[in-house]
Amino acid sequence: MTETKPPLDIYLCAPRGFCAGVDRAIQIVELALATYGAPVYVRHEIVHNKFVVESLKAKGAVFVEELDEVPATKQPVIFSAHGVPKSVPENARELNFFYLDATCPLVSKVHKEAMLHDKRGHEIILIGHEGHPEVIGTMGQLEEGVVKLIETVEDVAAFEPRDPNNLAWITQTTLSVDDTADIIAALKDRFPAITGPNKNDICYATTNRQEAVKIVAPKADVMIVVGAPNSSNSKRLREVGERAGCRQSLLLQRASEIDWDSLGAISSVAITAGASAPEVLVEEVIEAFRTRYDVTLDVVVTAKEDIIFNIPRELREAAIAAGVLEEGPKAVAVN
Repeated sequence: MTETKPPLDIYLCAPRGFCAGVDRAIQIVELALATYGAPVYVRHEIVHNKFVVESLKAKGAVFVEELDEVPATKQPVIFSAHGVPKSVPENARELNFFYLDATCPLVSKVHKEAMLHDKRGHEIILIGHEGHPEVIGTMGQLEEGVVKLIETVEDVAAFEPRDPNNLAWITQTTLSVDDTADIIAALKDRFPAITGPNKNDICYATTNRQEAVKIVAPKADVMIVVGAPNSSNSKRLREVGERAGCRQSLLLQRASEIDWDSLGAISSVAITAGASAPEVLVEEVIEAFRTRYDVTLDVVVTAKEDIIFNIPRELREAAIAAGVLEEGPKAVAVN
């Protein structure tokens, strides 16, 4: 006799998973491998996802923490999507490395903002999380101590500027939209003359994924975010799910991490994925639920994403010359 599975509604967020910057970074590594052959060296995780990193390792990518781990080579050295301090490409040039920069264009935009504020003589505040690679890269665009890091509203109250009338703020691109709004409000309240970016620094994908979670999380008994524990945008999604009223909001790397006993009696689950989590891991989680429940899947579409970023010109031209890439219309870059 076949056992009857309990019913379960799964609300699947759309958009979810890979953003344009992550897709571009992975494409750069894969295209470099196809064009130049293995090995290709990558400084830091290209994106924060173990599955992606291991997949690229299997294809011939070698991941290092610092450039001094790379042997003398003519093979490409790739910088991760999170961005790097200015000292890193300078060091690469000194070592005569051929390097490709996979920094997300939206992170590069923040770098340019920081340099422009510095040129205009502003004291710069960066809203972000200490130690995150993106924050290290952004602060490293200028001399040490020029960019001041603010993490909380309490930090705003404690901050003592050189000149309260000559301040500018920028942000990490993967923050909580709501938390950042509170910090910005506190900055504007304390320093009314402070200058901000023309357009919000938090990237479109971070915003879209958080908004989707706010809509689905209150409907579900459990919110599952597929993503890595060191992924900033994935951690923020879990927090957003919790704040939105879901009694359990979990961050899992893949289906094998689901603690079925801890879920308790459930009738609905909401699922999303951080911007560096591949869709195959989302499908894996859904299939794990299908083995235990009679699943009804409801895809909840809250935004459409059609942004594509160009790969570096030198890589594109080399790939075309090698016959790896067909010559065609360029992808649309967003500035």
